[in-house]
Amino acid sequence: MFSRIIFSTLFLFSTFLFAQNTVLMGGKPVHTYAKLPAVNKAAPQFTLTDVTMKDQTLDSYKGKYVILNIFPSVDTGVCSASVHHFNEDAGNIPNTVVLCISKDLPFAQKRFCGAEGIKNVVMLSDFRSDFGKTYGVEITDSVMKGLLSRAVVVIDPSGKIVYEEQVADISHEPNYEAAIAAVKK
Repeated sequence: MFSRIIFSTLFLFSTFLFAQNTVLMGGKPVHTYAKLPAVNKAAPQFTLTDVTMKDQTLDSYKGKYVILNIFPSVDTGVCSASVHHFNEDAGNIPNTVVLCISKDLPFAQKRFCGAEGIKNVVMLSDFRSDFGKTYGVEITDSVMKGLLSRAVVVIDPSGKIVYEEQVADISHEPNYEAAIAAVKK
């Protein structure tokens, strides 16, 4: 009996401590590690790998607006569409960089950009970092476990988050217009 009480207490404590977020994948619930960092807070630092296998940090883009386009894999239609959309629209906004972030290996990201003519965004891989947990977007269950959910975060030149969207259903595209509007304010 005593062990059940201890277990129940620990379970409840861990539930509050590690508040997962629920999103949908084709209408079915899946969970992410946590919620996105809040608007008006400092953006958490990260180190990700670019297509040349070099580390890039948030500080690498200091003084610019940074749009984080976060998604599961460039090898899916919706993810590919988001990269194309940001490449065409947000890639040409002054003092702004779009970082397309997934768990795809840098080799796959480079191949994708070459084949698709992607030149106005920066592809970054979370294959060897804790970005997914730090930003709360790593999927913790389902067949997508370990991949990143679909989200957009906009960071202003001072490093503060000015917009965030955890897309409610991973199979849907983000609200591009709202993300771009956050940069143009």
